[in-house]
Amino acid sequence: MSRLVLGLVRASHPEPAAAVTVAAGLLAWGVGHRPAGVLAVLATVGASQLATGWANDALDAGRDTTVGRTDKPVASGAVGRGTVALAATAAALATPLFALTTNRTAAFWITAALVSALLYDWPLKATAASVLPYAFSFGALPAFVVLALPGAPTPPVWLVAAGACLGAGAHFANVLPDLADDARTGIRGLPHRIGPVGSWLAAAGLLLAATVILVFGPPGPPSVGGLAAVVTAAVVPPLSWYGERRAGREPGRPVAAFRAVLLVALIDVVLLVASGRVV
Repeated sequence: MSRLVLGLVRASHPEPAAAVTVAAGLLAWGVGHRPAGVLAVLATVGASQLATGWANDALDAGRDTTVGRTDKPVASGAVGRGTVALAATAAALATPLFALTTNRTAAFWITAALVSALLYDWPLKATAASVLPYAFSFGALPAFVVLALPGAPTPPVWLVAAGACLGAGAHFANVLPDLADDARTGIRGLPHRIGPVGSWLAAAGLLLAATVILVFGPPGPPSVGGLAAVVTAAVVPPLSWYGERRAGREPGRPVAAFRAVLLVALIDVVLLVASGRVV
């Protein structure tokens, strides 16, 4: 049983799933949800993240086996493909049920975000439109958090735009580790078409755009911390590029690049929460 649970946890893409769920919970607290509302957001977003991660590994099991991805629990035999698919179905069904504890409008948008994410898993991952589900789903996520408030206030445009930029940037960074393996199995999403350097630049540019929107989008003057975040997002990627080129490595090492996107996304959410200017 412990091996099964561990396999399911690993197949859920735990790092990004936990990061997105925690960020949503922080944002829920920042916009004024009561404890019950924060719990509803955490449960809903957590279920949607589990559904997306499990569906991804279930659908990619054959490809992961072909390229020898022993780090993938389904491909390594740590957990069965059918078990992961069943878990994904259960989590997907649970998502709108949890969301309905808030209101129907919020439930509609988080369900749309989940459907979009699942469409990335299949069939959009292998097309030039692969970035669109990330942009839509991450833009709809903060919209859900705001809409889940009593009275369902209209989400600020800047908040949705920042989420979309963060999601699109995460897509380009997330695919970097798998470009070679994807090419061997016929996957050609947008990052594959523009190459590793183009993807690295796209991730860095979108992350910078998201940070600028989060700092200058809310009403009132930007905070000192926000301005520092903009400087960090503008300076760190070029310095990383320069350092890796000097060391003779490919720019934007994959795992580091993706974790940097997640880290800065969390920093941006913390800045939002601290500013008290979300809605």
